Amino acid sequence: MPDPLRAATAICGLGLTEMGPVYGRSATDLATEAILLALEDAGMQKRDLDGLLINAGVSGGLGLSLASAAGLGELGLLNQMNSWGSTAGAMLQFAAMAVHHGIANAVACVFADAPLEPGKSSGSVYGALRSRRTGMSTLNGAYGNFGPIPWYAMAAQRHMDLFGTTQDHLGAIAVSTRAWAGMSPHATLRSKLDLEGYHASRWIIEPFHVLDCCLVSNGGVAVIVTRADRARDLAQPPAYIHGMGQAHNIDPAGLTDSAVHTPAKHSGETAYRMAGATPADVTCAELYDCYSYTVLASLEDYGFCKKGEGGPFVADGNIAPGGALPTNTGGGQLSGYYMWGMTPISEAVIQARGQGGERQAPNDLVLVSGNGGLFSHNATLLLSPHAA
Repeated sequence: MPDPLRAATAICGLGLTEMGPVYGRSATDLATEAILLALEDAGMQKRDLDGLLINAGVSGGLGLSLASAAGLGELGLLNQMNSWGSTAGAMLQFAAMAVHHGIANAVACVFADAPLEPGKSSGSVYGALRSRRTGMSTLNGAYGNFGPIPWYAMAAQRHMDLFGTTQDHLGAIAVSTRAWAGMSPHATLRSKLDLEGYHASRWIIEPFHVLDCCLVSNGGVAVIVTRADRARDLAQPPAYIHGMGQAHNIDPAGLTDSAVHTPAKHSGETAYRMAGATPADVTCAELYDCYSYTVLASLEDYGFCKKGEGGPFVADGNIAPGGALPTNTGGGQLSGYYMWGMTPISEAVIQARGQGGERQAPNDLVLVSGNGGLFSHNATLLLSPHAA
């Protein structure tokens, strides 16, 4: 018997602000613009919106007061959520359940951040976060372990040690992502990149070059979720939500080799089950890529290749333009823009609508992932232009 939530709801509106070094605007300003753009995209008015879910980025500055700042009226659903990079996917899942059960009719899910400032490097963003730590939480920094990069670098090195994954394999992900970015008007980095250029880029922490690491961006993204029957009468082709799932590994020590076995496996299985689908049915993937290695581990745990075979899978061109599994078709967070889990969701909506232009991929079933913490939280969505 089909899951009652399968294709019962849809994303009907998408709002994207300018991305990158957008100075002089607060996260609230950017979030408000994203909501208004999403309403305009859907052909809706403010009065049509009765739900708002909010996610603030690393710089904060976004809270429940956004509803007032955006000029919204009485709401049936309002909350601020945070499970790091998996939040966007989780917000959409809560929004879908809310509209399906009549708690709200149309829910906007928004992320905005403004960490970049003139004259300051992107690295200073995490420097500011480090300065807030006190007591025992400072021990990692005392040993030179600042921010998330060292943890993901060690996870990547573990995969290399276990399975023979190489620097060229990580480079293939950066190169393919840049190739997609070159076709996206929204992408920050659009210049051509090859493996030679990847290897020539500066080291951050081995095995990561700077091109293995995500961008830091100012901007905002909003999407609106409503019932499928209502979405069909609005301005844009619906992106139907066929499957959803979450998984949270809150005790990494309790998971065998958590550096290479991520919650994406269980999150994906839940989403596949709801959609009545398998990895073979997925025609396009928008994977959370805070680092190149995150893509490789996710490809394995979502079942697109066996554990340990992610390196050869990407080296064979499977995720690049023209490959068997077009992946991160907007440039992802490595070359597109960094809006946490809203980066893959926004591109998935564009693909599901068939509005990708020259980068349009087969879109019968689009898988979207969000990853938070050090493979601690995962949210999965399966979107399709088809109602059944």
